[in-house]
Amino acid sequence: MAKDGALPKLKGLYDFMVEHNLETLELDDPGTHVRLVRRRAASPAPIPVPVPMAGIAPGPSAGAAGHGGPSGNALAAMGPPPGAAAVKASMMGIFYRAASPSSPPFVKDGEKVSAGQVLCMIEAMKVFNEIKADFPCVILKACLENGKPVKSGQDLFFVQRL
Repeated sequence: MAKDGALPKLKGLYDFMVEHNLETLELDDPGTHVRLVRRRAASPAPIPVPVPMAGIAPGPSAGAAGHGGPSGNALAAMGPPPGAAAVKASMMGIFYRAASPSSPPFVKDGEKVSAGQVLCMIEAMKVFNEIKADFPCVILKACLENGKPVKSGQDLFFVQRL
């Protein structure tokens, strides 16, 4: 980084680390190498979580299980609309709709997606895990806000199978 303007750039990188709860950030550009490390107070060791594929729960057959479970908002607590399915979190972590704060979301409400397309990411134990569509569908509604904690089995999206 050039000397003029280096401090604001470093502050921006540090703010990004804080915003995303990162411990280390490394940037390699031609002629520049920056490595920032944040030290935090001791905290309990993270619990390992298995990383299966995202589960798809059908809407109508979910019955009472789709109601009153862990949810990010009232819509998610109501369960998917009739004939729709819920894409469920396969792990606990932090839900991200985009690859970075300045990037557009992977998918938007009303968008058609193909099988294997990335819907979101869940950060677990400092690893970003892509959650992909298991089948072609239309995104009806995202159930969580970006950057919010998510529990395993929690609704991420309501979708309509194509």
